[in-house]
Amino acid sequence: MEAGLSGTTVVVTGASGGIGAACARAFAAEGARVVLHFHRGEERARALSVELAGAPIVQADLTTVAGADRLFAEAREALGTVTVCAAVAGVYPPEDVPVWELELDRFEQTLAENLRATFLTARGFLREAARTGEGSLVLVGSTAGRFGEAGHADYAAAKSAIQGGLLLSLKNEAARLGPRVRVNAVAPGWTVSPMTRGMLADEDVRRITRTMPLRKVATPEDVAAQVVVLASERLSGHVTGEVVTIAGGMEGRVLYDG
Repeated sequence: MEAGLSGTTVVVTGASGGIGAACARAFAAEGARVVLHFHRGEERARALSVELAGAPIVQADLTTVAGADRLFAEAREALGTVTVCAAVAGVYPPEDVPVWELELDRFEQTLAENLRATFLTARGFLREAARTGEGSLVLVGSTAGRFGEAGHADYAAAKSAIQGGLLLSLKNEAARLGPRVRVNAVAPGWTVSPMTRGMLADEDVRRITRTMPLRKVATPEDVAAQVVVLASERLSGHVTGEVVTIAGGMEGRVLYDG
């Protein structure tokens, strides 16, 4: 079944990363017109733009009001309107630090780069939806926000807030704008992407997948496919406030001995 996204106007944040780039490609394959956002990965964003026949790119720091506002202003200028947003941008701090050693600066920075950036993105998008009376927003959480993650309480807290209180509040508020305004989320588990490059040796994969019935690490395309489904009014027009976990059936407990 086609997703019915041909001609749809889409903003993908964090499009220079693995999941963001996969989302942009997936929307473009459906015939959508896509604006690619990046913060620091300009070279990757420009390469993706060329790949997608000159898709517009916008640089913005989404932890700032000015950056988020500029993103949607430039997207509206490029596309005329914005009807879908995939809020992928986020940062995973690689260093494993337990809470009793975690500096407040890192905690606050992680929340800013994930929770604050997602809030400002959602706010900017819903302001667009208020003008049009339609729109689909897909947030990107994480299994860390569902199961927790030792050594990364800052990241887990940010993602839990995104796919919990923020999502559930947004879906109720979005409905005030009209029955065609929806907000959903995906919660990927471990995914092969630039964010996890160098972190997933073969032994790590064996250890991680002991909690997964499917026993594999996700690809960015696995995540992007679910983002497209949730974004599609044809496929998910009566779905809002939901979180789709993309983690091979992860249960948060060991299922296999080795």
